[in-house]
Amino acid sequence: MRKIALVTGASSGIGQACALGLLREDWQVVLVGRRADALQQTAEQAGPHAAQAIVMPADVSNEAQVKALFDQVRERFGRLDLLFNNAGISLPTTLPGDVSGDDWRKMVDVNLNGAFYCLSHAFKLMQEQSPQGGRIINNGSISAHVPRYGSIAYTATKHAVSGLTRAASLDGRAFGIAVGQIDIGNVASDMTERMAKGVAQADGSIKAEPRMHMSSVVDTFMTMSRLPLSANILFTTVMATNMPYVGRG
Repeated sequence: MRKIALVTGASSGIGQACALGLLREDWQVVLVGRRADALQQTAEQAGPHAAQAIVMPADVSNEAQVKALFDQVRERFGRLDLLFNNAGISLPTTLPGDVSGDDWRKMVDVNLNGAFYCLSHAFKLMQEQSPQGGRIINNGSISAHVPRYGSIAYTATKHAVSGLTRAASLDGRAFGIAVGQIDIGNVASDMTERMAKGVAQADGSIKAEPRMHMSSVVDTFMTMSRLPLSANILFTTVMATNMPYVGRG
């Protein structure tokens, strides 16, 4: 019997790549994102495993849509073995005084509220299913540890995601629910094209930053997904080796 996974933000980037990694290892994968056509393109990239991909469009920032999503999963499969809580957005470099209330709320709605809604519903399903338990992997960020210049909204939400991870990991122990977090730095994707051209540094300069291949992220994620529920990677960081993360900014 195939294990069931749900991946948010599965239409592109990290979510798409990790969903395809799960499909290649014979998981049944629920693909979640706002656009059904983009999710269908992800499914088609799975080749011979495409039939194991189930497209379920939803906006994770909408609590009612998330509830309906997990109700569908419960009704169709009766269980969930893995949630990859990946959906997220960012803003252009913006100083604190220039972040609008609308942009702040949008960031919180997707990166924090959306992550909580999905985690909460997955936790409840894993708690009640038989056999009990499952794994939740939150996509954090290196920004959960150190901020980038002009990234106050993104940084604040990713710090908060780390709080979700720690609290849910503790609460999940009694139910066989393992909760961990992958913090990713400078993976080559559409979202990081600007880093190859030059981004603001802590000293005010603009410099290009190295990026790593997406396969390094997928390999790390798949290692977490393969663990038995008796073991958990609580936090792990995978990053381009030479990105300006450690040392003086």
